[in-house]
Amino acid sequence: MTIQRMDNVGIVVEDLDAAIAFFTELGMELENRMRIDQSWAGRVVGLDDMRSEIAMMVIPDVPGKLELVRYHNPEAIVPEPSVAPSNTLGLHRVMFAVDDIDDTITRLRRHGGELVGEVMRETNFLLCYFRGPSGIIIGLAEQHS
Repeated sequence: MTIQRMDNVGIVVEDLDAAIAFFTELGMELENRMRIDQSWAGRVVGLDDMRSEIAMMVIPDVPGKLELVRYHNPEAIVPEPSVAPSNTLGLHRVMFAVDDIDDTITRLRRHGGELVGEVMRETNFLLCYFRGPSGIIIGLAEQHS
């Protein structure tokens, strides 16, 4: 068996419009947005009477996608604590390489985002964790030569 590719990473959000705006500001593009309410989809994810809306986000000319999901039925479950710390089990974060970390942070703050810790310099790159809509944590890295 050989893995052919990683198609996407899925993130459940409370406000799909806010999440789309956040990732658009980061530099991604909305590939498509659609409602999902077919019974087969509920059977795949193990939820009865599932109705959701998804937005597929892409980075232009880069493989892979980010699937943002808003559940309408059943409603999304808010974890405790609602803003989980970095050592919480499960999906932790999605990392993005950026060309200007300070500018990226400034732009994402306009969408309610905030630094989780500090921007740190490590050898030849700057690195930080940033929390966006629905508590999503992204990593940002700016490489220097």
